[in-house]
Amino acid sequence: MPVLVSACLLGVRCRYDGSHNIDQNTIQIINKTPFIPICPEQLGGLSTPRYPSNIISGDGKDVLNGNAKVMSISGEDVTEFFIKGAEESYRLAVLSGAKKAILKKRSPSCGLATPYCQTYSGYGLGVTAAFFINHGIEIIEAG
Repeated sequence: MPVLVSACLLGVRCRYDGSHNIDQNTIQIINKTPFIPICPEQLGGLSTPRYPSNIISGDGKDVLNGNAKVMSISGEDVTEFFIKGAEESYRLAVLSGAKKAILKKRSPSCGLATPYCQTYSGYGLGVTAAFFINHGIEIIEAG
């Protein structure tokens, strides 16, 4: 069964600044496993490079519930791009039968405990991570 993997962890230059977060541990894990690289922000329609973004007034769960927004540091509301990226990433999971994902930690899209949000603890779910959890996709954090 394939696994979805944050493309930046594989060395794909899709981070907001045009770089990657290659993670040798992730590459070893998927060495003998079919995988599908994803970048939710690109799948949602954002360019690379792009301004970094933060979740305002909550975390990814709140974004999906309509109670928070994702704003780039330039002041652009990019909420719809983040939601679309989560939906498109999930579409790839459904089409491929993937039930697991290895996602980049600390990301406002992929993180299980991203600091790029406004919560009481200072950490929260990224938008795609929240979407995956809501739809039964197991997440392993890496990078």
